[in-house]
Amino acid sequence: MSRVDVRKTYKLYVGGAFPRSESGRTYPALDAADSVLANVADGSRKDLRDAVRVARGAQAGWAERSGYNRGQVLYRVAEMVEDRADTFVDQIRASGPTRAQAKREVDRSIDRLVWYAGWGDKFAQVFGNLNPVQGAFFNISAPEPTGVVGIVSPEEPALLGLVSRMAPVVISGNTAVLLASERWPLTAITFSEALATADLPAGVVNILTGRKDKLVPVLSAHMDVNAIDAWGNGWQGLDAIEIAAADSVTRVVRPPRSIEWADDRSSQSPHMIADFTELKTVWHPKGL
Repeated sequence: MSRVDVRKTYKLYVGGAFPRSESGRTYPALDAADSVLANVADGSRKDLRDAVRVARGAQAGWAERSGYNRGQVLYRVAEMVEDRADTFVDQIRASGPTRAQAKREVDRSIDRLVWYAGWGDKFAQVFGNLNPVQGAFFNISAPEPTGVVGIVSPEEPALLGLVSRMAPVVISGNTAVLLASERWPLTAITFSEALATADLPAGVVNILTGRKDKLVPVLSAHMDVNAIDAWGNGWQGLDAIEIAAADSVTRVVRPPRSIEWADDRSSQSPHMIADFTELKTVWHPKGL
């Protein structure tokens, strides 16, 4: 008898675990020829609300860690991605690129994680400062994480785009609720497996698969989300995101008009870390 392949049904990644969608619904993940590769969870509004709640619970503990430690954890995530490089290459190839192009995307994604990991104990010195004031006291500004960040992951490149937007969010102490590429969700699912086997605390990054037209409005209007990264959404529908976010005064980080994800000069920068921080200023008397 010939072996029959069992088609996988993948779950969400919330709170360090892999729950099913509360809706029980799934949708097929297709390759470039529209052949079914697997089934993935069709995340619901409740799934998103649960992910935000978990991210909020994890945020304080993650922010309390040293920048050096957060960098070590992100570096470990890069190692786990490297361990799964062949799987990522196969999944990216299914969306159309050649093997060489897929391998370059995986290599670039690993490099980008390592690059942001290196900023973990450095960005505060760059963006903080000792303010010049007159008087017998110090005036010091230092960056702090803004809180829970909703990330709309780009449709493609599914892995490099996800990594490029997640890394600057979490390295400064934020937690994230990330909406995966709807058309090519398998790389996000495999990335969540890499997160689960790294040292990242549960709830720091939560990944939902599903219909973006259903989930993006809920994420944008959520009252306990502090910032929305709209790079993956592009300019189409950006006004709707900003209007939904206005009621809770949620920061919306707008995408540039064009994005070259493989170009380090345009898609990675310490300023992208600063986009998701607040400056806290303290006054301290000088000693005699």
